[in-house]
Amino acid sequence: MSTDIKTTPGGKPPQIDTRAVASKPAWQRVLTTRATAILALDVVLFIIFTAIKPVFASVDSVQTLLLSGTEALLLAVGLAMLLGAGIFDLSLGANLVLSSVVGAEVLKAVAPASATGTYPNFVLAFLLSLVVCILVGAVYGLVNGVLVAYVRINSLIATLGTLGIGTGLAYVISGGSDVSPLPAPIQADLGLRTFLDIPVVALIAIGIAIILYLVVRYTEFGMRTEAIGSSRLAAERVGIKVPGHLIRLTILAGALAGLAGFVDLSHFASTSVAGHANDALNAVTAAVIGGTLLEGGKISILGAIWGTGLAVILQGGLVIAGVSSYYQLIAIGLVLLIAVSLDRISFVRLQRS
Repeated sequence: MSTDIKTTPGGKPPQIDTRAVASKPAWQRVLTTRATAILALDVVLFIIFTAIKPVFASVDSVQTLLLSGTEALLLAVGLAMLLGAGIFDLSLGANLVLSSVVGAEVLKAVAPASATGTYPNFVLAFLLSLVVCILVGAVYGLVNGVLVAYVRINSLIATLGTLGIGTGLAYVISGGSDVSPLPAPIQADLGLRTFLDIPVVALIAIGIAIILYLVVRYTEFGMRTEAIGSSRLAAERVGIKVPGHLIRLTILAGALAGLAGFVDLSHFASTSVAGHANDALNAVTAAVIGGTLLEGGKISILGAIWGTGLAVILQGGLVIAGVSSYYQLIAIGLVLLIAVSLDRISFVRLQRS
């Protein structure tokens, strides 16, 4: 059996052009990303809702949007890191609730109200509550990490189980009701404090998101995270200690959920035990619609930021426009379906390339 080799008219084999293809300019690459498209959609929606209700663009309204988005952003960037490594965490909302309940109990115990209405040891109580919230969140994440990385339980199943456990513990500790009232200064000193009319907690969340963007973009930690999500087996073969790395990721996401729990306390001066049932799904929506792949292997922190903005602007705009809460749920559900559909299209294109 012979194989014919095609030749050029001169009888020579064809030459393969091995010259490098010029890459697109940086500005063009930025403008064509999913994150940029979501940012543009954010701007369009903001303009539309402002046209419907001009008060939507007021300082108070924007501050409310930023406060609403702070906790969502902390959860979204944490989940984006997990998804990058192929971990799906359904328990982030329960983690936030449990962390906030424990932190609230510490705050009340260390700084009880006096007969004069003052709160002795408030600074100490404030710091202890912050540390406790982050630690509880980190331990929660550690448990998830052990189950996923070492016991090798599917992350969806593992975190579904810890979601129930965490929620139950929060109800047991709080006695089935919200822990309140908390020391009033926690709102004035953090929850409602602004800098240049921007809520301080929002600036903190944005700062953390920027740090994670730099980690993903420029460090080995980010590269290894995406490598694990692309192929765990290949990552192990090149020497990446996958279980330890997954543990660090789940601790990071858990600590961010704990911080979000403390932000929740400072915002309302109370816990909100029943108010975070959909937090994990909202975080998934924000991360995925921004370009992070559900299957793992690609993280978009900027996309998670703008995706969070999309959810917050959409929900806030519908509220201020007087749309029924039932239709709000429908709108958010549609956004989630669109996000997953875009994720599938991106994944198929990635597989074909």
